[in-house]
Amino acid sequence: MLNKIKLLTLLITAVLVASISSSAMAQGAQETKMSTEDRAKVIRLLNESNKQTLASIEGLSSEQLHFKAAPEKWSVLEVAEHILMAEGLLFSQVESAIAAKPNPDWQEKTKGKTEFLEKVMVSRDRKASAPESIVPSGKLTRDEVISGLKAARAKTLKFAETTDLPLKAHTAEHPFPVFNTLNAYQWLIYVPLHNIRHNQQIDEVKANPNFPKK
Repeated sequence: MLNKIKLLTLLITAVLVASISSSAMAQGAQETKMSTEDRAKVIRLLNESNKQTLASIEGLSSEQLHFKAAPEKWSVLEVAEHILMAEGLLFSQVESAIAAKPNPDWQEKTKGKTEFLEKVMVSRDRKASAPESIVPSGKLTRDEVISGLKAARAKTLKFAETTDLPLKAHTAEHPFPVFNTLNAYQWLIYVPLHNIRHNQQIDEVKANPNFPKK
């Protein structure tokens, strides 16, 4: 009888341990994926920022599109071209992070970075020079830029809406030391935050007193 009780105790203990272990693993896997709130936020920002960019350039004349406050400054159309070029680069960072092995130190390396990005990227107080690879050529037409923006954003949106990958466990390095290691979710939300930043730049160009009236 005593042996039966011991055996039953061992079986119950084994089941409990397995259950706790399984629950912990499931929770850990869930933490590495986008939460419902994460997904909703990035989708909303992707939609809103793209809509604002398109609205800011679609009604402008050629003179307004190509106006520069100074020779070294970008025009409205060049800023929009930069947004397009940057989206491809940033999404490739999402893909690079996903392709890499999970970073066992992802929590430590990326802690607080999402909030930091949300604060820094939408502020025009700190300026930065764009990498040569995404400096606008100024050769694209408005229709080419608009078409490119729509196609690039559709691709990014589809990914944001459908992926179930553990984005937060996969990381890629940012060339700016202020950011260093970012996880794939942070690279993803970087896309609309960067877009918002340059929508503000477009507004600055339009606010110039010499900006053509029509």
